Amino acid sequence: MSLISALLALLGAFLTFYLAQHNRLDAIRASAILSIIAYLLLSLSDVDAQLYSAIFFGGTFIGMSAPKRFGIYTLFSASLIFSVLFEHLIPRFNNFGGALGVSAFLSVCICQTAIVLGAPRSKK
Repeated sequence: MSLISALLALLGAFLTFYLAQHNRLDAIRASAILSIIAYLLLSLSDVDAQLYSAIFFGGTFIGMSAPKRFGIYTLFSASLIFSVLFEHLIPRFNNFGGALGVSAFLSVCICQTAIVLGAPRSKK
């Protein structure tokens, strides 16, 4: 797991989480706005904008599912799990769409299962 992918997933999840709590924005709009801004900023730098914006966008998936279920510690855990899963699932899928969705879904499911099985719930 690279540090940059973990940071981008965390940034996408937390920014979406907090922006979705704004009165005029919902989770979908927050994810879309942040993903477009992230792609534009990453395209100006010397990094692989397509890969890193996909990681950021996947992080926003976690931020979209979290406001009703997770607190900040669980959101942090799900984002790190996402970055690990994404890195290992990319070689197995032909395009980013499958790896993004599956990685985000599995990371949220793992954290929700841990909560159901008795893991301490983080504060909302």
